[in-house]
Amino acid sequence: MADPYQNNVYHHGGNDPYGTYGEGGGQDGYGYQGESYPQEDDAASDVTEGHDDEDQMYEGEYQGIPHPDEVKAAQRAARAKARQAQSGATELEELAEQYEDIMEDCGHGRFQWTLFIVLGLALMADGVECFVVGFVLPSAEKDMCLSNGEKGMLGLIVFLGMMVGAIIWGGMADKLGRRKCLIWALTINCVFAFLSSFAQGYGFFLFFRLFSGIGIGGSVPIVYSYFSEFLQMDKRGEHLSWLCMFWMMGGIYASFTAWGIIPRYGWGFSMGTEFQFHSWRVFQDLLTHKNTKKYCCLFQNAKHDEAWMILKNVHDTNWRAKGQPEKVFQVTHIKAPKTQEDEFIEIQSATGTAMQRWGVRTLTLCKLVLKNIASLLGPELRLSTLFMAIIWFTMAFSYYGLGVWFPDMIKYLQQEEYDSKVKVFHRERVEDFRFNFSLENQIHKEGEYINDKFISIEMKSVKFEDSLFEDCYFEDIKSTETIFENCTIRATIFYNTDLYKEKFINCKLENTTFHHNKKGCHLDSEEENDILIYLVSFLGSLSVLPGNIISAMFMEKIGRVKIIGFSMLISAGCTFFLFLSFSEAAIIAWQCLFCGVSVAAWNGIEVITVELYPASKRATAFGVLNGLCKLAAILGSSIFASFVGVTKVVPILLSCTALVCGGLVALKLPDTREKILQ
Repeated sequence: MADPYQNNVYHHGGNDPYGTYGEGGGQDGYGYQGESYPQEDDAASDVTEGHDDEDQMYEGEYQGIPHPDEVKAAQRAARAKARQAQSGATELEELAEQYEDIMEDCGHGRFQWTLFIVLGLALMADGVECFVVGFVLPSAEKDMCLSNGEKGMLGLIVFLGMMVGAIIWGGMADKLGRRKCLIWALTINCVFAFLSSFAQGYGFFLFFRLFSGIGIGGSVPIVYSYFSEFLQMDKRGEHLSWLCMFWMMGGIYASFTAWGIIPRYGWGFSMGTEFQFHSWRVFQDLLTHKNTKKYCCLFQNAKHDEAWMILKNVHDTNWRAKGQPEKVFQVTHIKAPKTQEDEFIEIQSATGTAMQRWGVRTLTLCKLVLKNIASLLGPELRLSTLFMAIIWFTMAFSYYGLGVWFPDMIKYLQQEEYDSKVKVFHRERVEDFRFNFSLENQIHKEGEYINDKFISIEMKSVKFEDSLFEDCYFEDIKSTETIFENCTIRATIFYNTDLYKEKFINCKLENTTFHHNKKGCHLDSEEENDILIYLVSFLGSLSVLPGNIISAMFMEKIGRVKIIGFSMLISAGCTFFLFLSFSEAAIIAWQCLFCGVSVAAWNGIEVITVELYPASKRATAFGVLNGLCKLAAILGSSIFASFVGVTKVVPILLSCTALVCGGLVALKLPDTREKILQ
């Protein structure tokens, strides 16, 4: 599965402005063989033995059904007539037309389905990466003692890496080739994701997750650009939409794996107190190996590096699988435009030392990528780029913003219900008593505790206010959200506890000692890994399935523009009804409906993005727009999360307004169903 758009495989010759692939010659950009392929008498292929074309009869001949070859010929004639009517048609447009003819001859079969699965695994990894931090964060914050600010940064660093990676890898894929850049990007993701599972410090973990995000950020722009270039025009929208299902599968896979591993906190090992490898790290490591190794190995199997051989391989693979191995690939040579950029690279990289040549190639590549990015704002593409930027940004801002707001709002409702059940103890006096049971969701005010023992217990959401502790003994205490405020503590010993001095607010500590305090942060109980976080994620991912199927079935019939516009407007309506949601069940239901509708818009956006741009700029444009998408995700996640527990009016109005604006802009886009990829 090599890459037909890899610049360094072109073979140029003579003064001809085009280089040729394959053999033979022809009048057009592509040379077709005649009706009979010249062979020596003894060179007949074994696969054609016993087949007589004249004896074969088309089944629909007596039913008045046109033969598929006749339909293709009629479509080509219509396109040729339309091209002749356009006197301003460029050579590149003619070559694109001829390439479409070749893809029709190659058919749609085993090659495309194999590529579909391989690229789908890469897309699945992107979905996993978007979910993984959210799953490990509750456990990682305990393992690394993270503050609220550090937790927020950890959640955003992956999107930052993916934003940078999308732009870099998208630009490089147009210059170095799709397949090569995708292998590099996935390898970087695999290595750094694996290293992050062993990182003990917050700084290293942040660093590794950043570069893991940079690696996986290249998968989306390259995958869609690559797959679209092996699809016929009439199958492009449908099959690109089916490809989107792998992103949903990544979310489901991550949810199930996290649910099965992370709550089992005993899974892991430790080396003293400095190195801890707990279940959430096992989860990260498992995801890395279960995904990245599969598709990296599959991609390495590609053997054909020249465009003619690639297309011949597509043709032969498909027709052999259909039981017609005798069908001959009738293209003898392919022309490809020779650009000044190629000449510049060839000249500059042939002189100097190895280091100098590497420096020249790298600098030249950077300049070409930046030039390609700047060309997206040129006269021909400026309006399309502006419209697509608005659509990508508004959709991502709402989708990822609400993606954070939904689970946070559910947690907030749970916390409100939990706080409503708090038990308050006022002016209690406890003397010579041993506490051997856990304390949970309690407030103790103005209490007196004399010569009491607190041994091997858990304290969860416990607060002592204006209380007195005298001659008490605390041993082997595990606490969560437990504080002492305005308390007086005299002649008291704390042994092997996690009650640090920071948990004593405005307290008087008189003759009080702390011995062998626990180091690090620890998970206190399985309740910290609430099943709800996995359930909400799983339901959200699963609800995408109906929308994915419907959008794929109607992508060609309704069109990308209408699917994007109407899906975004319906999604806006779903968010508006959140004003009427006051329970966890209602919020989950609206989340599922929103995800199911919005995925249709995402499918249309991704399909039309590859169709609006020529091959030399397709991955670059997709990368820039996908990078803008991740920027919107960062802004949306930060803004929406800040209003949880404050008001739901602002997040709902922001998402609703953004979706309406994006939907209306989408309806202004051109219909690309009949557009041939350049």
